[in-house]
Amino acid sequence: MPDAANAQYLDGYLAWLRNEKHYSELTAENYARDLKRLFEVCGDTPLAELKIQHIRRFIAQLHSKGLSGRSLARMLSAWRGFFNYLLRDHGYTDNPCIGLRAPKSPKSLPQALSPDQAAKLVDFPAETVDAIRDKAMFELLYSSGLRLAELVGLDKDTMQASLASAEVRVTGKGSKTRIVPVGSCALQALQNWLAVRPQLADADEPALFVGSRGRRISPRVVQLRIKHWGIRQGVNGNVHPHTLRHSFATHVLQSSGDLRAVQEMLGHASISTTQVYTHLDFQYLSKIYDDTHPRAKKKP
Repeated sequence: MPDAANAQYLDGYLAWLRNEKHYSELTAENYARDLKRLFEVCGDTPLAELKIQHIRRFIAQLHSKGLSGRSLARMLSAWRGFFNYLLRDHGYTDNPCIGLRAPKSPKSLPQALSPDQAAKLVDFPAETVDAIRDKAMFELLYSSGLRLAELVGLDKDTMQASLASAEVRVTGKGSKTRIVPVGSCALQALQNWLAVRPQLADADEPALFVGSRGRRISPRVVQLRIKHWGIRQGVNGNVHPHTLRHSFATHVLQSSGDLRAVQEMLGHASISTTQVYTHLDFQYLSKIYDDTHPRAKKKP
């Protein structure tokens, strides 16, 4: 646990992220977790006395414990931003994270389902209120490529107003809003859910999707529900909500070839982020080639 001074700095920084930077609650929680790890590894050394060699050693220690380069890069970014806050508002004179980079990890492509697997995952019998809700959530994730935080942040009134136009307005990273289309299967699943939602939701609850207690469903519950249905439907691999977002992007790109349109629908600030799906597309083409071209098979 951070000491009193560090805890006060942390509270002030998180308040600044929420109020000035307009970061989501989930993002603020991620920053808090990364900063608590900093307080843990620095031990009794005061923050004001940390130097670049200390941070370099902390990163090496965490890397040796199995943290990936990607996780360490995110953590280092959180630490760097925190020290910038201390420089600006609390009289600190040095940011020991400046100039440091996390160890590189091998690049891994996002996991995407095949079109048949994606259809199989969402095509389950919706015979209970929970199942009707789950089907609506999964259809919407796959139909529109939403992030998990965007899905759980949707409100009922917003969605009802969007049904007629077959689109949904979501608020993504950096509080940026975008409008994405909603497919016919997702629209039908949403209408089915809205019809039974009063059986589960509290009367004053604005959230579109609610949990067993009648309040806004948590990201963790969505993760557990999609894992449950993935196992039950016999979809291989550890399926998670982002799998459907990756599958959406991959399948739209395979069909249209329009990288810019996929970027807009995913809400990526830079097209370089979206370009990872071109690698997935090549994997798909390579598989088709290997499966169909008479000269593609390598002799054993």
